[in-house]
Amino acid sequence: MSLTLSQIPDWDWPAFLESLGHFGVDLSLERMQVLLQRLGQPQAGIPAIHVAGTNGKGSVCAWVSHVLWAAGYRVGRYTSPHLVDWRERIWLNGEYISANDWSQALAQVRDCLQTYAPDEASPTQFEVITAAAWLYFRRQKVDVAVIEVGLGGRLDATNAGIEPVVTAITSIGWDHWQRLGNSLPQIASEKAGILKPGIPAVCAPQTPEVTAVIRAKAEQLRSPLRVVDPLQWSEPQTVHWRGQLLTLPLSGDVQLTNAAVALAVVETLQQQGWRIADAAVEKGFAITRWPGRLQRVQIGSRQLLMDGAHNLPAAQALRRYLDEHQPGPLTWYVGILTTKDVQGILSTLLRPGDCFFALPIAGHSGTDPEQLAQLAQTLQPHLASARELPNLSALRAQLLKPKNLTELPAVICGSLYLLGQVMQECLGWDLAC
Repeated sequence: MSLTLSQIPDWDWPAFLESLGHFGVDLSLERMQVLLQRLGQPQAGIPAIHVAGTNGKGSVCAWVSHVLWAAGYRVGRYTSPHLVDWRERIWLNGEYISANDWSQALAQVRDCLQTYAPDEASPTQFEVITAAAWLYFRRQKVDVAVIEVGLGGRLDATNAGIEPVVTAITSIGWDHWQRLGNSLPQIASEKAGILKPGIPAVCAPQTPEVTAVIRAKAEQLRSPLRVVDPLQWSEPQTVHWRGQLLTLPLSGDVQLTNAAVALAVVETLQQQGWRIADAAVEKGFAITRWPGRLQRVQIGSRQLLMDGAHNLPAAQALRRYLDEHQPGPLTWYVGILTTKDVQGILSTLLRPGDCFFALPIAGHSGTDPEQLAQLAQTLQPHLASARELPNLSALRAQLLKPKNLTELPAVICGSLYLLGQVMQECLGWDLAC
């Protein structure tokens, strides 16, 4: 007698995901199409909002999913990467997927992979998790799925078999050039690959060359394209929309653009007949949360600002926020992946009089802390200090020391992976919140 999904015993799913890790990133739709077909096309018939871009994808997904939830829909959301726990990637009406449902969904994909012939191409880790998300959404009978692209768009696993009712492209900048192309138009072309024939698309304001690429793709597909203008603050953390005030709990001027994209998506859905009252938009915006983006936390007696700032555009956004809200010297705790524009990020962030601490990023290809500290000193020779910390235990010990009254405000940034590890090791969180 075969076991039902609810009867699957505990199994070592972390080892299963780790076994897929060596396949890395391999942009292609073929493997994902085969996997979905063998799983019975779990994504088929699920209306989706598909979101691509360099920065702001997750924030737009957070805004839109909370509005749809407030409107009474059963909403699934799939984003990446996670910060603390894998389960953060899959969300349903305000809750992360349960440990049991996560295990079951992965077990179903695992069982499917066991039917593959030895010479068949195995899916990547991201493809397996994407398939698990679709299986969960199907089982939960979601009304709509809000899906964030993992990398690029055209060949991303989330683009296989998806049936969007709206697509959205957030701000496009210089990141992942190793895989997406050596120019902004090339990167834009990959991200515009999520556009679908006749399906409305929303786009954040871009450079003229990027806008031209997206417009050309939309015209080719006869996809109605709306390029939004950023919102304007009416009061701190508040904007006007249709004669009412909306609260934006996510901080930073960059959210004026992200919120504008999200509102344009919502307006498009309303035009399609989705039942989304303006009051639901107000409520959805007010309850939106998105951890790790200009997030203030308390560690010991110290309040710190945490932000990903994991690429140059994101670092520029963080710098603008600090110049406006926290000018003056700062203490930086920074870890950056070797695949990023390390020099550009540091040059953007650092100012004379700052203190700099370089951190490792466990389990990822982080820049060596000693080299990172040396580079920081070279790029900003007027730093008050620049040194490395060997691990997060040393960071935690330093942050738990009695606070000096003359101590500089502190920022932790450079990598979402680093932020997740700080949340776990220094804050004791099991899930990002």
